[in-house]
Amino acid sequence: MNIVGLDALVFGVDDVADCARYLIDYGLTPVDSGPDGGRFEGLDGTAILLARRDDPSLPPPLPTASTLRKTIYGVADAATLDAIAAELGRDRAVRWLADGSLETVDDLGFALGFRVATPRPLSFTAEAANAPGVSAQRPVNALGVDTNAPPPKPRSLSHVVYFVPDVAKAEAFYADRLGFVTTDRFTKVGPFMRPAGCRDHHTLFMIQTPPFLQGCEHFTFHMGGPTEVLAAGRRMVELGYQSFWGPGRHIFGSNWFWYFNSPFGCHVEYDADMDHHDAEWVAREAAANADSSQVFLFQARELWFPSGPPPAKTA
Repeated sequence: MNIVGLDALVFGVDDVADCARYLIDYGLTPVDSGPDGGRFEGLDGTAILLARRDDPSLPPPLPTASTLRKTIYGVADAATLDAIAAELGRDRAVRWLADGSLETVDDLGFALGFRVATPRPLSFTAEAANAPGVSAQRPVNALGVDTNAPPPKPRSLSHVVYFVPDVAKAEAFYADRLGFVTTDRFTKVGPFMRPAGCRDHHTLFMIQTPPFLQGCEHFTFHMGGPTEVLAAGRRMVELGYQSFWGPGRHIFGSNWFWYFNSPFGCHVEYDADMDHHDAEWVAREAAANADSSQVFLFQARELWFPSGPPPAKTA
């Protein structure tokens, strides 16, 4: 199955205005948004879709408090859509929607969508670094820091993480029915998986949990580099959002990360510089703990100058 990556995540929420404000502050661009929801895009057009929890057009909710209502994947072409419809239609309902996409469910009840991917091409550069022993990545007199630059924007929807009550059953569905590949694994926790048409270390990670937790643990968009992760995260802190984990750098995937609490009932992350893999990669496995989760971890603090402690906050 030539599935190329995530296209959109759909949430049904109680407070649309609060969630919309969060996504805008996170850096996504609202498209056709209003009091009943809307679309909030990264630079390539991949998106978070918001609707009211009781919107009748949404797939049924999971039997938990999760607000995630559907995960939509982009595929390479119409032939791939037809192949998915034929494969999954053997044992479950598959609907063709008016927009030409497919809708169905996986083996644990997560609603899935598939559509032909039409991302906007991106022509930005990645973060460039100068270091002794290699050719300079930035030209002479080109600055690595521009204090007048606009806030960095999320570029593309990176991955989603599920809490699942039966991780072996879930992994088998994505591998056997949709052709996902397990890149790495945390022992007794779950797999990092990527679809066949994507080289990112993972677009889906699943964590074994009790049934009452089933749902979305976090989602994230790719940024242009570690400086953008730090700058965007710093802005979220300044806007009053609570940092949950980070900034730091993971080991599996090597991506820089910074997670925040959100009104979606899940965490929301920034990431950058994720590893790419192909068929020659041999999956690793490790126990899930602090030593295997990140190579280093920092904590945000107030800005200061080394002549004393940060100034005390005033009311």
